[in-house]
Amino acid sequence: MQRQSWPTSWLMTDERLGDVLGGAIARAAAAGAGVIVRHHHSSHAVRRAIARKVLASGALLGVSRDAVLAADLGAAFVHNPTGPSGALPFSLSVHHEAEVREAAQRRPAFVFVSPLYATRSHPGAPALGVEEAARLAALAGCPAYALGGVTRSNGEKLIARGWAGWAAIDAWA
Repeated sequence: MQRQSWPTSWLMTDERLGDVLGGAIARAAAAGAGVIVRHHHSSHAVRRAIARKVLASGALLGVSRDAVLAADLGAAFVHNPTGPSGALPFSLSVHHEAEVREAAQRRPAFVFVSPLYATRSHPGAPALGVEEAARLAALAGCPAYALGGVTRSNGEKLIARGWAGWAAIDAWA
């Protein structure tokens, strides 16, 4: 069963958050944001511990790549699953038109279009810009969230322009 209502903002975790991770999770939870546990370079045990902190915070939990861990923890969905997502809904990150078209065929619950703006996560990578990102979002056939260099302020402006919401790392730090 697919969830019909998703948060309008998301915290994407990664190792760069370091010691501010707990505070970022708390701020996201207090704002009604969801949290996607990525931490791709951390051990399974560390990812599980972070996910449990998210659940304890009351924030909606998504787990990146690992559908088994997501299901085991009772996550709401799996992000960018590396295999079948099982009974869980899934989301995908998209960066260009070919990925958007492939995602639309897979029918995710929602997508993250990235990078809208310059971002520390991908230094030197070209940003899509608002217009190109909006074009890609329209092709997705599902709710689309803006990611990459998004702040709380410009995230709210993007929602006013029709985006389902926004996601960030640094905006929650």
